[in-house]
Amino acid sequence: MTTRTTRPATTTRYVALLRGINVGGHNKVPMAELRALLADIGYIDAKTLLQSGNAVFTAPTTPTDKVAKAVEAALAAKYGTDIAVMVRTADEIQAVVDANPLDVGHPSQFLVVFYADPFDRTQLEGFDPGVHAPEEMAFSEREIYYNFPKGMRDAKLPLVVERRLKVRGTGRNWATVTKLLALAQAEVD
Repeated sequence: MTTRTTRPATTTRYVALLRGINVGGHNKVPMAELRALLADIGYIDAKTLLQSGNAVFTAPTTPTDKVAKAVEAALAAKYGTDIAVMVRTADEIQAVVDANPLDVGHPSQFLVVFYADPFDRTQLEGFDPGVHAPEEMAFSEREIYYNFPKGMRDAKLPLVVERRLKVRGTGRNWATVTKLLALAQAEVD
């Protein structure tokens, strides 16, 4: 008699970036609860970074948009709110870091805004980012890189760009992006 075995599903390390949680007392999602929520939907080795909705976890290899929808649905069921989630694989986060065309002066003054889908660049036609110098920006397919040599507090470019694109993303400073990459690439138990 032959015993039939099945291979475990192929897994991938994912990074989830939640938009607009734990800001000014709104959309409170404690990180321990986020880790538990990810475990409840079958994701393993969940780790969080900071209180701003950054999670790294392992899940069966699935398109990132489906992983994002699963996390969004679980958040909606638990908290009754619509929280947007952008998901990238560890390899995609590495590609974001590798593709950065701008100089990173101070990591806390450099922002990457992640979008769920490729954005329509035609919405930015005729827009001159140089008007907001010394602020700088550059694009990839689903991210926009911003450098704010004078700090983020009074930065204008992200607000103008978001209004023109008419889609919302979620931003992380360079220090957070690189910490998430390290966490996503770390050996898991």
